[in-house]
Amino acid sequence: MLSLLYVIISGIALPIGGVQMQYLWRNQLGDVYSLGLGSAACLGAAAATMSGWCSLTVGSFICTLICTVICFFVTLRVSTQNLITFGILFGTFIGSLGTIVVTNAPNGDLLKQYYLWGAANFNLEGVTTSDIIFSLVLFAIGLTAAIWTAKALTRHMKEEIELSNMYKALLLLAIMFLVTSAVSICGPIGFISLGVPNLSRILCKSTDIRKHYMISSAMGVGLLLITYVVANHVNFFGIYLPISATMAIIALPLMAILFVKKS
Repeated sequence: MLSLLYVIISGIALPIGGVQMQYLWRNQLGDVYSLGLGSAACLGAAAATMSGWCSLTVGSFICTLICTVICFFVTLRVSTQNLITFGILFGTFIGSLGTIVVTNAPNGDLLKQYYLWGAANFNLEGVTTSDIIFSLVLFAIGLTAAIWTAKALTRHMKEEIELSNMYKALLLLAIMFLVTSAVSICGPIGFISLGVPNLSRILCKSTDIRKHYMISSAMGVGLLLITYVVANHVNFFGIYLPISATMAIIALPLMAILFVKKS
């Protein structure tokens, strides 16, 4: 049941976070992972797994929240365009640290444990009740903020208003809370936070972000459920398929068809 719960949470949190980023940046390439969130989650999980100083999910939470705070203060000082550049460089730096930590794993069992988390197969190994409660609180805060700020983000996207740096920073914090609620428990899941929002914008021409919340969430949950079933079914035959890789294989042809149709 917990696995299915986090399939649903991830299917909602990641696409909504991606839509918010695209509206905040006024750019269809907006993605929650562009600011180093995925790399921070991996670094925290790797450090916790290899050192044993805390649970894998707690380590991931701590690192992603540190990343959130850093990006929060950077947002107050730089333009949106420069924030994207900073995010890419920051994510690369954090990813490099994560690579060093993983490369120096004390033994193969710890490396396997970390990899299984990073493969995002919703096994929830090592997840505690405290992790779940913390995750659900973050999800609730992020989703409430997404709904609360929907009107302002829509007007910002249409260039009717310009959000203040403080408002952008607070919004970024809420977005990362939403996304961290899924990533820290299940591991980074590619495509869904970038591809699904773009699919939504192809299918629905409305600029009302609330419509894209609903469409993206429905598609995100549907894709993850299909991917989850396929990955677990294939596992019966002794083949291990990570969720992120399986989703890309399933979803990319669909996205290609829609882009060709749009063209």
